[in-house]
Formats: sequence, structure tokens, C-alpha cells
Amino acid sequence: MGISKSKSEKWKSFTADEQDRIVRMAWEDRTAFDAIEEQFGLSPNEVVRFMRTQLDRKAYERWRKRANTQGQLKHEKKRPFTEGRFKCARQRSDGSTKGWK
Repeated sequence: MGISKSKSEKWKSFTADEQDRIVRMAWEDRTAFDAIEEQFGLSPNEVVRFMRTQLDRKAYERWRKRANTQGQLKHEKKRPFTEGRFKCARQRSDGSTKGWK
């Protein structure tokens, strides 16, 4: 499966930080493909192809298996919940739990 020149150029236009962020968002269960599309303009199919170029073969296979198994979490319309992410009572607004044991 080849990658079109326009997609390749689009992906190269992302900075290294943006590419890293896309990969991290794709791995997260609570981040839907819609959020990636909204921030970076990549459709779910483009995210799959992007991940194939960014990950080695085994990591890509693990991600695809996880994304397919947890598929209801990666699509907004299929999600079993409507609220945002869970936040622990000890967690600060910046996301840290520093000082707790």
C-alpha cells in the first residue's frame, strides 16, 4: 500500500513535536479519531497510514489490535460515555499528583 505524494508532503509539514503528539493521541484510549482530525486534519484512515509510517512493524500491529479491540473508544459516536476523562480527586488541575504517596 503506497502513500500518495500529497499525504507524504502533508505529514512532512508536521514538526517532530506534532508527529509525536499524533502518535501519543492515537495510542490513548480516550482520545477519539475525531479529536485528531480536528487538531491535525487527519481522517481516521490517514491516522492509520500515518501510524504505519511512524511505528515499527510489531508496534504498529499492537496498536492496530488495540485500536480494533477498543474501537468503540476511538470513535465519538460509539463511545459508551459522554463526559470527558476521569479525574482523580487527588489530581491537580495541571494533571500532576505530586506529593501524594
